Amino acid sequence: MLSRNKTLALAVGACALLGFGFQAARKTVSKDPLLAGYEIVTVAAVADAVDQITGQRGFMSHDMRPRTITARVVGRAVTVYLEPTTPEKATPSLSTRESTAMIDNGNPGEVGVIVIKDGLDVAGIGGLMATAAKARGMAGVIVDGGVRDLKEVRTLGLPIYGRSVVPSSTVSRFAGVARNVPVQCAGVEVKPGDIIVADEDGVVRVPATQAAEVLKLAQEIDERETKMVPFIRLHKALSKAVEVFNRI
Repeated sequence: MLSRNKTLALAVGACALLGFGFQAARKTVSKDPLLAGYEIVTVAAVADAVDQITGQRGFMSHDMRPRTITARVVGRAVTVYLEPTTPEKATPSLSTRESTAMIDNGNPGEVGVIVIKDGLDVAGIGGLMATAAKARGMAGVIVDGGVRDLKEVRTLGLPIYGRSVVPSSTVSRFAGVARNVPVQCAGVEVKPGDIIVADEDGVVRVPATQAAEVLKLAQEIDERETKMVPFIRLHKALSKAVEVFNRI
């Protein structure tokens, strides 16, 4: 029979091995370098870079605002699309089917993009769906529509951006018709796998096919502006800095 001291020593050793195992497991998780880069650059620089690289806007409408907490969101998009329908067809299961499936199959770090056609007067997400998204480790949710249960959702710490705040729901009004398809969200096409970058400035979509090129230009824009600030302070003029750095 082991003495108390030997038993304690074995227990400590086992804990140390477990701890080492957990640390090793954490070290094997490699973060997407693109996403890591987008977590650093400013949203404004990303918007400008998308404009220049793609020739199209990547920024969503001005009313797409943080509705729960103001927090940085960076992740790859998973999408849902809902359309208006009759009360007979807009049963609770049909109204929430695609949104629920998107969240229940969501991976850590993904950003849910829920588009409700003509849906500014209905909430596309509330407390229950937000709780599930948080439990799945999603980075945030973008809703082209309304958000509700704000007091409850704020306690979760899950960033949710939406175009309105309303107490209504999609039940008896809308039906989920598609998941992981290209959607038009607040003026911008979003495809599954595109990168979503958001903070209090707003929300920007970066096409997955041009994400590396956009990131490189956004980094250059941020670097140039960082150099401009002391120059402006020194000369007490913006025009001279624009002339020297060719940036406004």
